[in-house]
Amino acid sequence: MKLPVNQEVYIRPFRKNDALSFVEAVHESVATVGAWTDWCRQGYSLQEAESWFKLCNQNLAAGLAYDYGLFSVSTDQVLGGIAINQINKEHNFGNVGYWVRQSQQGKGIASQATQAITTFGFLELKLTRLEIVVAEENIASRRVAEKVGARFECIARNRLVIWGVPHDSAVYSLVPS
Repeated sequence: MKLPVNQEVYIRPFRKNDALSFVEAVHESVATVGAWTDWCRQGYSLQEAESWFKLCNQNLAAGLAYDYGLFSVSTDQVLGGIAINQINKEHNFGNVGYWVRQSQQGKGIASQATQAITTFGFLELKLTRLEIVVAEENIASRRVAEKVGARFECIARNRLVIWGVPHDSAVYSLVPS
């Protein structure tokens, strides 16, 4: 799969040769992405990236999760990630997650990628609900959810654990129109 986001960005599965660019994106983004995700930290290694890619591709093949990379059309550099994961087949919904490397934040990539993956989730996966769950204080990710038209549903107490600390989280939903 290769899914366009805009003229400069596309979505595709990770490949082993993306690992170095992925690690560079992680290290660059510790101050922003790392504030909200445990895996985004200094010291993140090439081996961790390769293991992550292997798990992503296994889950993709099994239809369990769709964790993809965001890539530059011109350079093939890793710009971030976009996913539909935590799929609940019984109730036909999943979670949408996204991150964009620090140097590319504020350009609309996350919201455009979220729109693209949401369309994929509804049309290709036939899901009937997608959720975006972000720490209440994560204003940037909440703005992405709002920008793509996700409906704010609630603040769920202790919904996410980040760096070992429970956080109240904003829950948003998208449903096919």
